[in-house]
Amino acid sequence: MIQLVAVNISKNFSDFKIFKNISFEVSSGQCLAITGRNGSGKTTLIRVLSHLIQPSTGKLSLTQNEKIILKENFYKYIGLVGPYLELYQDLTAQENLVFFARMKEMKNYMDRITELMNIIGLKGRENDPVKTYSSGMKQRLKYAAALLDKPDILFVDEPRSNLDEQGIQTIYNIFEEQKKDKILIIATNDSDDLQFADLKVDLNA
Repeated sequence: MIQLVAVNISKNFSDFKIFKNISFEVSSGQCLAITGRNGSGKTTLIRVLSHLIQPSTGKLSLTQNEKIILKENFYKYIGLVGPYLELYQDLTAQENLVFFARMKEMKNYMDRITELMNIIGLKGRENDPVKTYSSGMKQRLKYAAALLDKPDILFVDEPRSNLDEQGIQTIYNIFEEQKKDKILIIATNDSDDLQFADLKVDLNA
């Protein structure tokens, strides 16, 4: 079992407090939703929880079967989807995924790439440069990149961003699969997204 625990997490930029004293425990089979008005710090909290930036105060720990996972190994357990993450525009979709798979030191990744391109609805567009993709297609590709090594924790900031109804249903299917035995963490205010939430952190509270 994977468990992510936050104890009194706060984040400041200079003298400006983004959020303070955020605490929760989320485990395998659960979804944590982060809500709050625009500017409340949802994206910042996602970045803190995924170890892209450090909290100003508080403690964040990840355990697997009650064994502490070291901070330097945290990246091995997570996938992240967000509007601020960039794809390599001059590379094809497949070249992007191969690059990310190699960064994660995956082996025998081509079958997984083929599987994901089918799951996210981009089968047949693997060899097209990403710069020719629509914004919705790029969002789908970000999901494929995040899911490459079947992460124990999937972080998603603005899940429905740029997606049409078919794309939304595709990612909802992904959410259902993730929640079976892993952790899903989403930052959203959309009521449809919140159907997946077992726990909520409201940054307006």
